[in-house]
Amino acid sequence: MKEWYKVKVKVIKQQGKCEAGHKVGDEFIIGENAPAGLCVWALYTLFPFASALQADGNFPWESEEGVSQVACPDPANPVVFEIRRIK
Repeated sequence: MKEWYKVKVKVIKQQGKCEAGHKVGDEFIIGENAPAGLCVWALYTLFPFASALQADGNFPWESEEGVSQVACPDPANPVVFEIRRIK
């Protein structure tokens, strides 16, 4: 059976006013459960990328394996997250 990884989600950029209060430097761990305090709309957006990284996947458009950058769906107040596979 393949190893299942956790991923660390970190806010790396934020513009405008995030309604969930996320700010640069905030970090969350996604494992078997959704992390407390992470905006549900951001989680919905992050989920497919986090799931791929948890299953040891990678994205060919990213410059580093095991990492992806994803923005929340609020175009007026974008929050950009870095998702990183961790052991």
